[in-house]
Amino acid sequence: MTFQKKMDDFLVETPTSCLASAGLLAWTLLCAIQDSRQKRISNWLTLTAAALAGGFLLWQGHSLTGSAPAAVLAGLALALVLSLPGYIGGKMGAGDVKLLAALALASSPLHVLGSIAGAALGMLAWTLGGPALWQRLPGSARRQLALLEPGQDSGLPYAPFFFGGLLMSMVVLA
Repeated sequence: MTFQKKMDDFLVETPTSCLASAGLLAWTLLCAIQDSRQKRISNWLTLTAAALAGGFLLWQGHSLTGSAPAAVLAGLALALVLSLPGYIGGKMGAGDVKLLAALALASSPLHVLGSIAGAALGMLAWTLGGPALWQRLPGSARRQLALLEPGQDSGLPYAPFFFGGLLMSMVVLA
């Protein structure tokens, strides 16, 4: 492959990849905002994203991040294996499972694993450092993000931490 061909591929694929990554991050941010305020993620956000990602996969023959259909299916299986036990055990909501499944359809198994690992690290960091940070937040921010208050019995919303994990995985995988 010539240098020019490599440069042409780079120039053609990079804007698409950047746009897809930005779109996934924006969608996940919307889910995170809704989850942090309502402790639920609407079907409109999750199922629409899953349908669009699945349609793109069928139309283009690869995911938004360029993964082959077999990798996408492996990522979907991984997302379900890692999230359904939490849902069945009452630790995750159905919206969280659909969020992971939609991400799997749009990306790759590495994005799914990285997002889950990043979310776990974020939740651990919030558990350890959140109480000190929470006291420093303005009252208006604490009211808006009341569901993220450290130490509550009902558990933390997952999507805000998942957003952080996806952002981290996209930086690492870029």
